[in-house]
Amino acid sequence: MQAGASEDKIRQLPAWRESALFSPPERDALEYAEKITITGEKVADDLFARLRAHFSEAQIVELTAAVALENFRSKFNPALGIEAQGFCVIK
Repeated sequence: MQAGASEDKIRQLPAWRESALFSPPERDALEYAEKITITGEKVADDLFARLRAHFSEAQIVELTAAVALENFRSKFNPALGIEAQGFCVIK
């Protein structure tokens, strides 16, 4: 939230497809994040074209790295019993 996302927007994240709070670039980034997170999913050429319309190549690489890091953490931490540290508590 320090980066600018409101609490309302965070709460609407599960419904990002239907929520008016998300812009087209945000929707495309979220769709991309889903595609690269779900095993067996492919990123279609049209999605990449939409990403390129909104973001530079460097930004797409950075987005990919951020999603990959969170996917890594979601597998790595539980396997080693690493609990949440309480840095992001949403009430």
